[in-house]
Amino acid sequence: MLLSEHKDLKLEIKSLPEKEKDKLLLRLIAKDKVLTEHLHFKLMENEADLEERQARLMMQIDEGIKELSFIKKPNSKDALLKMRKLSGSINHHLKVTKDVNSELELRIHLLRNMPIDFNESVFSALHKYNEKLMVYFAKSSATAFAKYQKLHEDLQFDLKPLMAELLEKVHHHKTGAMAKELKLPESL
Repeated sequence: MLLSEHKDLKLEIKSLPEKEKDKLLLRLIAKDKVLTEHLHFKLMENEADLEERQARLMMQIDEGIKELSFIKKPNSKDALLKMRKLSGSINHHLKVTKDVNSELELRIHLLRNMPIDFNESVFSALHKYNEKLMVYFAKSSATAFAKYQKLHEDLQFDLKPLMAELLEKVHHHKTGAMAKELKLPESL
C-alpha cells in the first residue's frame, strides 16, 4: 500500500497530534536499519565523520584484496565473491551517506586494485567464474565511468588520473572487448 495512492490517509496522518506522530515515526525508523543509520549520519555526524567512514571502507577494501593474495592459489571465483562483497559495502556507504563523490572514489579504488587476470582454461570448472568476473568488472567500470561523467568538473579533475588508470586497465585485459562493446573510452 503506497501512501501516494491514499490521499485521505496522508491528510489524517498530518492531522495527528505531534506526540503521536513522533511515536509513529520512531517506530517506523526502528524497522529500517539503513534508514536509522542514514538519519544518525545526517543528524549527528559531520564532514570529518564522512572522511573517517571513507577511510575505514578504503582499509576494508585493501584488506579484502590483500586476503586474495594470501590464498594459496587465488582464482576468479574468489575474486568475484570478494568484489561483490566489497561492492555491497560501497553500496551501503552510499545509502547511508548519500555522498556520490566518496562512493565513486571507493569504487574506482576497488576496481583499480582488484586482480582480474586468472589463467583458467576453458575446460576448467572455474572458467565460467572467469567469464562472470570479466562481465562484472567491465559493467562495474562502465557504471563508475557514467557516474564520473555526471560529477562537477572540479571533482572530475581530482579523480581524472584514477579514472584514466581504470580505463586503461579495463581495455588492456581480457575485458577489452567488452569495454569496447560498452563504449568505454580508452583514455580521458
